[in-house]
Amino acid sequence: MKTVTLSTLQAYKQAGETFSCLTAYDASFAHAASQAGIDVLLVGDSLGMVLQGHNSTLPVTMEDIIYHTRCAARGKGHSLLMVDLPFMSNISTERLLVDAGALMRAGAELVKLEGEAWMAEGIRELTRRGVPVCAHLGLTPQTVHQLGGYKVQGRDAANAERIINDAKVLADAGASVILLECVPASLGKAVTDALDVPVIGIGAGPDTDGQILVMHDVLGVTHGRTPRFVKNFMAEADSIQTAFQHYHESVKNRTFPAPEHCF
Repeated sequence: MKTVTLSTLQAYKQAGETFSCLTAYDASFAHAASQAGIDVLLVGDSLGMVLQGHNSTLPVTMEDIIYHTRCAARGKGHSLLMVDLPFMSNISTERLLVDAGALMRAGAELVKLEGEAWMAEGIRELTRRGVPVCAHLGLTPQTVHQLGGYKVQGRDAANAERIINDAKVLADAGASVILLECVPASLGKAVTDALDVPVIGIGAGPDTDGQILVMHDVLGVTHGRTPRFVKNFMAEADSIQTAFQHYHESVKNRTFPAPEHCF
């Protein structure tokens, strides 16, 4: 399999083809996912919940992310490796640059940050220095307390328009990818259609350019309430490798997400 780069994702968008994304936190699972065809791996701050047992992503430190990035980078194979900047990395542009640089040195090929249009300056400074950025909009887990919980975002017209405008601003600032989480399917389509850069969705409907899930959800070992946008691909698989392959194929042929996984 050819190595996936940002150019690959852009080519998928232009051709109207979807691509698959999955979280990975160590070399073994990264290798298995890559062998299954997964295009993009994410070392997510979701590790705070699925690995460390916290009830949010906020306790995850730079040291945690760097450790798991180094592990996943050793097994990522052909897949593009995206990595989360943890809570408060955006406290200042200087901090953002230092933390992003540390992740790139650890093996990241794309850094993901949460925020709205106000993150445009930070994204411009990162891209000027050769750091590719994925901007995360919609439900942003690092602001879960401000949002009042894990709730669908952009349901009303005003908030939907704000998310579309934020996505445009951040793409114009240099974001190479936009990730949308927990928004109505109609908004996922609207953002995807409005941008020239690829859009990855999780709970954002079937029309985004790519789909991402947390590995533990794909394998049916979700701790606590299972989100609506999740499908257990292990339920009809005889191995972890097969579950990953089924997920990848379902994204590529657009059978996932189905209507029951959408808002």
